[in-house]
Amino acid sequence: MKHLFIINPKAGKYNRAGEIIPLIQRLMEGRNEPYQTVLTEYPMHASALVRRYASEGDFLRVYVCGGDGTLNEASHGAAGLKNVAVTHYPCGTGNDFIKLFGKDSARFSDLGELIAGDVKQIDLIECNGRRCINICSIGFDARIAAFVARFKHIPFISGKGAYNLSLLYNLFKGLYRPYKVTIDGISRDGRYTMLVACNGRYYGGGFNPVPEAMPDDGLIDFLLVGPVTPLTVARVVKKYQNGQHASLPEYITWVRGHRLDISCGSECPVNIDGEIVNARSVNFSVSDKKLNFIVPKGATWETPDHITPIYFAEKLNCAASD
Repeated sequence: MKHLFIINPKAGKYNRAGEIIPLIQRLMEGRNEPYQTVLTEYPMHASALVRRYASEGDFLRVYVCGGDGTLNEASHGAAGLKNVAVTHYPCGTGNDFIKLFGKDSARFSDLGELIAGDVKQIDLIECNGRRCINICSIGFDARIAAFVARFKHIPFISGKGAYNLSLLYNLFKGLYRPYKVTIDGISRDGRYTMLVACNGRYYGGGFNPVPEAMPDDGLIDFLLVGPVTPLTVARVVKKYQNGQHASLPEYITWVRGHRLDISCGSECPVNIDGEIVNARSVNFSVSDKKLNFIVPKGATWETPDHITPIYFAEKLNCAASD
């Protein structure tokens, strides 16, 4: 068995490589197991590193010392590889995926627990050939994220300032758009504020749109957020953020399924685990490749205290025929 520690020096507020590398050396001392520590240098480097070291044939345990973006890259590289398991030592600003472990999520910050951890198999979302572990979306949230990156380049504009400018800009441009939408073969064309695909539960630094999402059930939890006006956006966003979608059936439809196809009509921003890409059409589907994920011994994702009604594709089929 080999251990690969991938460190993203740009994750979080400062470069933590200087403290993480000595920690790794102390933890691995005396284990008589080979290990390698590598710093990422460019986008998707973590994916390439996983593939490179996995090709050597031994069972490979990968410790992602970075944020959700680095975890996403490593998960893409490890997808479907039976001799590879990945985990997250959180060093980013959001570290959203591991929040689904509830009280056990803090244990991921103990690298020793991860080295001695168990392996669980989880699902992945496939998006236009890219595999991702957590949450994807199209619509208002993705547009805000896309324009934050643009406004950050303005001199003297802080990260919060860039977000506020992007929010105001996109409110002015309009909250919803027309999309051609199909879920598991059933058409749901219409005007939507957001279209969201969840394998995990948290994104955007604390938004928890589907607390019921389970990363190993072979299904994706889709949220279809209908037209929202500037007068109602604050109420809807608050409910959406706190996972109270069932209390807004007039705005939000929850569907569990296998595939969501979206045609935007023109290029639009797509959020893939926090990375923004542009596409005219996109599909979010359950990947046929699974991911081995390392968790602290005994840790598991929390099961919601209550399960609200689920609108399966059969429900949509009935609605479409009405």
